[in-house]
Amino acid sequence: MKKEIFVVGAVIIENGKILCAQRGPDKSLPLKWEFPGGKIEKGETPQEALLREIKEEMHCEIEIGEQVEYTVYDYDFGVVHLTTFICKLIEGVPVLTEHASIKWMSPSELITLDWAPADVPAIGKLAEMSFVG
Repeated sequence: MKKEIFVVGAVIIENGKILCAQRGPDKSLPLKWEFPGGKIEKGETPQEALLREIKEEMHCEIEIGEQVEYTVYDYDFGVVHLTTFICKLIEGVPVLTEHASIKWMSPSELITLDWAPADVPAIGKLAEMSFVG
């Protein structure tokens, strides 16, 4: 039986653009794009995990809004359960600590990147949403 992995992703929106993060070359799914975030630790809510992960990975504080998507994807290394949330930066500027690259892109540009499969369903939803600055 495959390992069940529960993760969260932050769809950070600023000035109508969404923060996209490219995974490092030494990680699983090397150089694929994703929404920043990470694993939910035992005893954490998805929102608590997301606040912690963004603080650790990007040295930023965020405010978490509505859920965008919940996706289950069967990878060779395990079954990933990804919950993504709309987020807003409230303090700091994203810093590269674990990712190879970051980009701010409009919702319509997201499909041009090579995304990790679990993130793809959220991309479709985001393209349909409208964001005000």
